[in-house]
Amino acid sequence: METGFTKWIIVITVVLCCLLELIDTSIVNVALTQMMGNLSATQQEVSWVVASYGIANVIVIPMTGFLAEQFGRRNYYFVSVLIFTIASMACGQSTNIWELVAFRFIQGIGGGALMATSQSILIDTFPPKQLPLGQALFGMGVIIGPTIGPTLGGYIVDNYDWPWIFYVNVPVGILAAIFTLLFIRDPERIKNAIPRPLREIDWAGIGLLILGVGSLQLVLEQGETEDWFDSTYIMFFTALSVIGIVGFIWRELTAKQPIVDLRVLGKSRNLAVGAFLSFVLGFGLFASVFVFPIFTQRILGFSAAQTGYLLLPGALASGFMMPIIGKALQNGVPQKFMIPVGFTIFFFFTFWIASRISPTAGESDFFWPLIVRGVGLGLIFLPITTMSLAGLQGKDAGQAAGLTGMIRQLGGSFGVAIVGTYLERSIAQNRVGLLPHISLYDPATVQRIQAFTQNFMSRGFPLEQARQQAYAALEGILMKQVSIITYAQVFSGLGFFFLGCLPLVFLIKRNKPGALVDLNAAH
Repeated sequence: METGFTKWIIVITVVLCCLLELIDTSIVNVALTQMMGNLSATQQEVSWVVASYGIANVIVIPMTGFLAEQFGRRNYYFVSVLIFTIASMACGQSTNIWELVAFRFIQGIGGGALMATSQSILIDTFPPKQLPLGQALFGMGVIIGPTIGPTLGGYIVDNYDWPWIFYVNVPVGILAAIFTLLFIRDPERIKNAIPRPLREIDWAGIGLLILGVGSLQLVLEQGETEDWFDSTYIMFFTALSVIGIVGFIWRELTAKQPIVDLRVLGKSRNLAVGAFLSFVLGFGLFASVFVFPIFTQRILGFSAAQTGYLLLPGALASGFMMPIIGKALQNGVPQKFMIPVGFTIFFFFTFWIASRISPTAGESDFFWPLIVRGVGLGLIFLPITTMSLAGLQGKDAGQAAGLTGMIRQLGGSFGVAIVGTYLERSIAQNRVGLLPHISLYDPATVQRIQAFTQNFMSRGFPLEQARQQAYAALEGILMKQVSIITYAQVFSGLGFFFLGCLPLVFLIKRNKPGALVDLNAAH
């Protein structure tokens, strides 16, 4: 265990790396329109900038335990930081869309290692009694990163140019690489470990992981763009994902030295429950960060920067809560009690914000609901993480960290895919539902059209053109009402999803006092 100055330098290094990796999952979203113009790309082509990063992430994360053992944790972490930093610079230098997609994939390979490895480094840095504090610091990066991505991205896009969303990673990455070499050390087990010979590496497991999880992530990222199962392309990759995932599970459960040891799930019921709750957390975290900016920018006309600034206080509330929750866990407050409180608070947030959605809503209407969201996510993340890893030792803890990280990432991808599809399809359905209330035989409708027509004629439009403009204005009002109903339904649906997962808490076993994660030998 490190102490004093070295300990806190390690903390700063790994939390910064986590922030970088997670900020980059959402920072590009607000710059896609500018990229389309600068790189002459279509909407479908530019969507690969997001998809390629996510695919690389979700493939690498579960393999971090093996890679850290094979090459040494410090070496692997250092190389990953370098890959992420160099790829960030290359992304900013890209001259066409497919160069950018390729460099984003490489950036995702480096970034995927930062999450699970950062977690194991932090746990290894703190003594068992201070473990909740270490996890709290890690959680600050996980919760704050995706939320402040749009804030930072919006500011950069409004004031500079899109390459700077990648260039900002470079100085931090260089600093993190230097600190990694100077301060991070491998635990004794890894120092003394003999790397596996190439012939003993689970190449079949690696191939099936890439095929299954990579194809699944591609389907989730591109499904809405390709109209889901009406597309032969999506059907093909869905079949590949099923074949790959089934084959991967079978291989990892039967191999002597699996690349990802799925048997660890059978060693701890809390880990199995925690893995599913991590999926729920990722679903709620990424889906809410995805849908809120779309609502504020499309319906309320907020700028990207305005939306980002509005999300920032809630992210800071999560960060503020983390040490408090960590201290409570350290003092013996059971995770089994905290998680239901967090789920309930998140449920309350979704219905509060759904009730505030209106055509005249302003920033003040969303400030306190988003603060509540930050508090709720803080109460969910840290108890789930400590519960999942508690009682596991060495290699098992490393494998568990990688698995829960991958599942949380997939939860986020499922959340964004499902919410995006629901928005598109429900807007059309809700429009059909409202149309019967608008009729040329309805006096109120006729009166509204006449008022609009008179208004446009007073601005100099001829009668026929004024009437067409009146119909267009009425259609705009209708679509705004339809959108408001749909976004309220999305937030309410998220709340019910969290509420429906609450019974899983009864499956959690209360850990014995002192049953904390022993990562003295972990990756």
